[in-house]
Amino acid sequence: MVRGLYTAYTGMVNQQKRLDTITNNLANASTNAYKREGATARAFDEMLAVKINDRTTGYITKGIGNMSLGVKIGENYTDYSQGAFRQTENTYDLALEGNGFFAISFTNKSGVESTKYTRDGEFTIDVDGYLRTKDGDYVLNDAGGFINVPTNASKVAITAVGEIYADQQYIDTIQVVDFEDYNYLKKYGENMYETVEGATFADSSAIMHQGYLEASNINAVTEMVEMITITRAYESNQKALQSADEMLSKAVNEVGKLG
Repeated sequence: MVRGLYTAYTGMVNQQKRLDTITNNLANASTNAYKREGATARAFDEMLAVKINDRTTGYITKGIGNMSLGVKIGENYTDYSQGAFRQTENTYDLALEGNGFFAISFTNKSGVESTKYTRDGEFTIDVDGYLRTKDGDYVLNDAGGFINVPTNASKVAITAVGEIYADQQYIDTIQVVDFEDYNYLKKYGENMYETVEGATFADSSAIMHQGYLEASNINAVTEMVEMITITRAYESNQKALQSADEMLSKAVNEVGKLG
C-alpha cells in the first residue's frame, strides 16, 4: 500500500515534467526557428521481491516475483524538423531550407565571447555596416570573421549559398555549418545551440532564402491535445494517491483499534 503511494507520486512528478515541457513549447510557438522539445520517461529498475521469516515453506528467502517502483523522468529531446517559412521581404531576413545553422559570435553578460549556432535568421546591419542578430551579436562569415556590408549600397542580394552582393559586387559569404550528430548540441536560450565535447562538424547543404524567416515547428493544436492528455494522467495518479492514503488512514485508525 505504501509502495502504491510512491508509485502514484512518481507518476505525478513525471507528468508535471512533461507538462512543463509542453508549456515551454507553447510559450515559444511564435519564436523564430524554435524547435519543439519532448520529454521521455522510463520505469525504475524492477526489484526482486522475496519472502522473509516465512516458516510455511522450506525456503525462508523464496523469490515471489518482480515488482516495479514506478516511473522516473528520462531525457528531454529536440525535434529538429523544418519549420514553415514566413515571407517578410526584409533584405537581411534569411531562412535555411535543409539541415544547417548560422554561426554567431555570442558575448555573454561577463563579456566572454563564444560561437553559438542558430536557425533564426532575423538579421540586421548596424551603423557601421556589420551584420548582426536582433540581439546585437555578430553573424560570422565562412572564415569565422565578421561581415561588413556597405551602408550606402542601394541593393543587397544574398544567394542560396549565402554569398552577399552589394550593387552586384561580391562582399562576403555567410557561414552555415552542420553537425554529424545533433545529440552533441545543447540548447542555449530560446533558439541558439552550443556544442558539447564530441561534436563533429559536417558540410551543410542548406539553401538560403532571402526575405524569409523560419517559424517554429510547434503545432499548437497538437500541443494542446497533449496537454489535456497529461492533465488527465496527472489527475488519475492523484486519485490513486488519495485512495492509497485513505486506505492507510483506515488501516491505522480503524482496523488497528483494539476492541
